[in-house]
This record gives sequence, structure tokens and C-alpha cells, in this order.
Amino acid sequence: MMTENEIKDQIAEVKSDYIRIQGDLDKVEAAGGNVKKAEEQLVRLEEELKELNQKLAECKK
Repeated sequence: MMTENEIKDQIAEVKSDYIRIQGDLDKVEAAGGNVKKAEEQLVRLEEELKELNQKLAECKK
């Protein structure tokens, strides 16, 4: 079981990854590249954030 602070740290890390990939996606898209893989990573990170936020909410109960 993760502590509340561990969950918050993990959320911050996932958000950082999300922002980095979003920036990469913008660059690839501007260059006319294939963005499918980056878009898939963003969807996966969104799901991970959703799960972590649910865990955080459970910790606060």
C-alpha cells in the first residue's frame, strides 16, 4: 500500500511525463511526423493519473 505522499509524488511524475510527451507530440506533428505512438502514451498516462487520483482519494477517507 502506498502512502499519500508516495501517491502525490507519483502523480507529479506522471504529470511531468505527460507534459514532456505533449511537447514532443506538438513537435512531431509540426514536422509532419506520425503522432500515433505519442497519442497512445498520453492516453495511457491519463488512465494512470485517473487511477492514482482514485488511490489518493481513498487515502484521504
